Amino acid sequence: MVFSIVTNLGCLAYFKYTDFFVHSLNGVLGSYGRSIPLLHVFLPAGISFYTFKSMSYTIDVYRRELRPCRTLIEYAMFVSFFPDLIAGPIVRASVFLPQLDTIIGPTRTRLRDGGSLFLVGLGKKLLVADQVGPIADAVFQNPAAWSCGMAWTGLIAYTLQIYCDFSGYSDMALGTARMLGYDLPENFRMPYLSGNVSEFWQRWHITLSQWLRDYVYIPLGGNRKGPPRTYVNLLLTMLLGGLWHGAGWNFVLWGALHGAALCIHRGWRALGFHMPRLAGQCLTLLFVALAWVPFRAVDAATTRSMLARLVSPGSGGNHWIPVTVLAGLVLVAGGHLAGLWIDRARETGGVMQRLFDIQVKKHPLSGRQLVFGLGTVGGAFLTTSVVLIVALFGSVDSSPFIYFRF
Repeated sequence: MVFSIVTNLGCLAYFKYTDFFVHSLNGVLGSYGRSIPLLHVFLPAGISFYTFKSMSYTIDVYRRELRPCRTLIEYAMFVSFFPDLIAGPIVRASVFLPQLDTIIGPTRTRLRDGGSLFLVGLGKKLLVADQVGPIADAVFQNPAAWSCGMAWTGLIAYTLQIYCDFSGYSDMALGTARMLGYDLPENFRMPYLSGNVSEFWQRWHITLSQWLRDYVYIPLGGNRKGPPRTYVNLLLTMLLGGLWHGAGWNFVLWGALHGAALCIHRGWRALGFHMPRLAGQCLTLLFVALAWVPFRAVDAATTRSMLARLVSPGSGGNHWIPVTVLAGLVLVAGGHLAGLWIDRARETGGVMQRLFDIQVKKHPLSGRQLVFGLGTVGGAFLTTSVVLIVALFGSVDSSPFIYFRF
């Protein structure tokens, strides 16, 4: 187990963090007039995801929670399964490997369910993420050139972009796998409705949160060794989570902010304090959005400049109101409201199914979803309309998924 983990983390460290460590070391050596040349190591796509997948297999087999693979092909199928390979969700061996024991394959139901998931994810990517992305890029490229209002607009744009981009990929991955005959775990559950930071991490990148909890936080001691050690474990886990996202101090800062927020929330609850749900949702969303600043900024200088603009009303600078951001807000807010309805709706039946052949289904692994159908005239019209809207109004020059770089 030790050999496997060292090998996996060693490969990850070399390909992803070599230049980061060298660059950081050069910051110290520079005062002595010395430096080490950067290696410019090529970063394999999705290395963070399949490294964590592979480690989950080793650890679960070691803990005797999973039987070893019988063949190399079986293991290779798990590690290289393409829908989730590049940007998640992080599928554990204990979730995927048992599915290889049963030949399922595509069925009419799976094609319908998976196609609906894929269509929703594609809409998130093309109709929202790719539309608001250029606005976020323009503002974060030079925050000092923009007004305070435009800085907030750029931050809102990125808050929408990263959610719709990442959750859109996850939906498309789940949908593709479902159509092929495999089930992947849910990765997002309306995170921007969270009432506190702890709940946010139960709704955002769920598979990463669970992986860090089971393979980092609990082995460190979890909450079993007293409050001080619990806070340290929380902070260390989120620091590692931040560094996992990228080789840069800005990602470490982002992880530290979320770790500190988790500690504060835990202490707040331990003292018996409570906050109204709506107030907690607003404060959580504000914190999450502000924490995206170091995550998106390319360096510390950009982070400082962006934060300074956010708190400098009347400071001047360029300004305009992009309609695409307003449209993105409407779509994401509407999507979250639809998600609330889906959570509370019954699985089948009702006017929506009779008229538009729309079903609400709950899968034990993938969660609840809306399923489009062609079984009625209304359903055929609605499904075709959604496809045409995505095709006609989606971004022509689609940008790469944000999490490709991780």
